Amino acid sequence: MSATIKDVAKLAGVSISTVSRVINDSKPVSSEVKKKVLDAIEELGYRPNEVARTLVTKKSFLIGVIVTDIGNSYVAQMVRGIEEVGKMYNYDILLCSSYGDKETELRFIQLLNRKQVEGIVLLSEIVNEEVKEQMNLLNIPFVYLNRYFYIEDFPTVSIDNHDAAYEMTNYLLKLGHENIAYVTTDEELEYSLEKLKIAGYRKAIEEYGKYSEVLCYTKGYNIEDGYEIGKDILNLKHTHNITAVFCSHDELAIGLMNYLYDNDIKVPEDISIAGYGDIKIASTYRPRLTSIKEPYYDIGAVAIRWIIKELKGEELEKNHIKLPFQILKRESCAKLEE
Repeated sequence: MSATIKDVAKLAGVSISTVSRVINDSKPVSSEVKKKVLDAIEELGYRPNEVARTLVTKKSFLIGVIVTDIGNSYVAQMVRGIEEVGKMYNYDILLCSSYGDKETELRFIQLLNRKQVEGIVLLSEIVNEEVKEQMNLLNIPFVYLNRYFYIEDFPTVSIDNHDAAYEMTNYLLKLGHENIAYVTTDEELEYSLEKLKIAGYRKAIEEYGKYSEVLCYTKGYNIEDGYEIGKDILNLKHTHNITAVFCSHDELAIGLMNYLYDNDIKVPEDISIAGYGDIKIASTYRPRLTSIKEPYYDIGAVAIRWIIKELKGEELEKNHIKLPFQILKRESCAKLEE
């Protein structure tokens, strides 16, 4: 039979409450008594009942993580950051995949609450305002991560999307590209981060004075959507003398480059292409994609660190944490020849 806390107390010659104090580190115990208890635990191979321990200490050392799809490379990088930093502080994660379904996100929040998690990180690609109501009821630390949307009241970790788009547009302008198309989704969508990116793009264009913005809208964010917009880009190349295209997501840029390849348009000789995000395929595709690097691992790591700080009662940064970004200058963009 498995050893019990009563067996440990008997072997160590102390009370059950003293053993409990040592295990849960709830009240001071002399070093001599603590050693006796730990020696007895080791000798008996005693393992505390984690469920009972959680009920007593209110500490489960579990963080819930809800993702869209762990198969997405950027999601996997964020989860790795969450998990590795969690382990540094003796926290484990409970991972759930919602596959972008609103009801599933809400169901997993309730499930994780039943599992006594101490905080939740939600990696989403949709807007689900009911999440806010649910999290307020639970009253536990919560961080919201989303590549496409924001909800102002949710704590989040990201880069400065406005400044990133501004800097990339400036980079293309300095390469000599006077007519730069920006490929995006519908800027009118509520909470869309595209509003910030478009504003950054426009600011750079306006500062150069003599250039005009050229916006091109896709139906979505994936590679197929980038491929479908290819015909429109070729039309713009002829009608507006477009020499560079800045895509709001790497997936769109890669889809567009596939279309250009199928139509004998060379990148970057005939047209330069830039992306946003630096997903894994961006550096393995040929030509390698010039992109804005979003530090996905760091975003996950900072998100769980924010939760742990709140749990420990430490001073917190602002709810909206902005991390540094980089422009990765690769072969898909070239200086425009005079």
